[in-house]
Amino acid sequence: MGRAMGFREPGGPEQLRLEEVPEPHAGPGEVRVRVKAAGVQPFDIAVVAGIIPAPEPGGFTVPGNEFAGVLDEIGEGVEGFAAGDEVLGFGRLGGYQELLVAGPDQIVRKPPEMPWEVAGAFTAAAQTADIAMERIGVGPGDTVLVHGAAGAVGAMAVQLSRLRGAKVLGVARPVWHEQVRELGAIPLAYSEDFVERVAPHGVTAAVDGVGGDALEYTLKLIEDRTRILTLADHGRADELGIRITLDARSAARLGRLAGLYAQGELTHQAGNVHGKIVLTMD
Repeated sequence: MGRAMGFREPGGPEQLRLEEVPEPHAGPGEVRVRVKAAGVQPFDIAVVAGIIPAPEPGGFTVPGNEFAGVLDEIGEGVEGFAAGDEVLGFGRLGGYQELLVAGPDQIVRKPPEMPWEVAGAFTAAAQTADIAMERIGVGPGDTVLVHGAAGAVGAMAVQLSRLRGAKVLGVARPVWHEQVRELGAIPLAYSEDFVERVAPHGVTAAVDGVGGDALEYTLKLIEDRTRILTLADHGRADELGIRITLDARSAARLGRLAGLYAQGELTHQAGNVHGKIVLTMD
């Protein structure tokens, strides 16, 4: 048997409980990961709350769609990986458990420079931000406005914008301004004259991780709405003509981003409430 953190009825975090579950094994074309760390993200909260329906209502659902750990079983036909390899990866559910079965197209090797807590929470933020950069076509000469720049995805969006040659304006609460500045952005805070203060910067693209008033400000600042991407107001995207992220995660994308971390080109917060909360497993 193995252990997993999950729920049987939707609700708040109090619904999560630790239970023993049957031990999974890697079948043909699969690997088994002994999980060391798993990130907690909004998607998981939506699953627990029932906003995203559980696959088997009333059954034991294990959230978690990003993880890191050590391979301990390699299924028939899997090439390029061996038992003992340290990996990080992604899926849809199942990250909050000791033993997880995944496809080799869901994992990449963990750089030695990356701590387990970072590896467990790296996938979602890094890939979401990278997909956002592609969707709004960030490049040299752009000025990118990032709402929620001190959060996990926002901080990645700041860094990836900079790596693409853009100037970045990072909006966050003043207490996080020094952190935003260290990431390479000009820190900003909200105010009644936000649009008037920001307009002289000539914003050309934006990643909105906040929604509400932040999105309204952005609509006034950027004429080309295809260069605005929201992570918060998905329901309004079609109506407004703005973009949302697509499910374009891949091992190739994750490997490239993990490589940037190993080279010191990306940093990632883990284990704090303004960055990312991580579950670790002994």
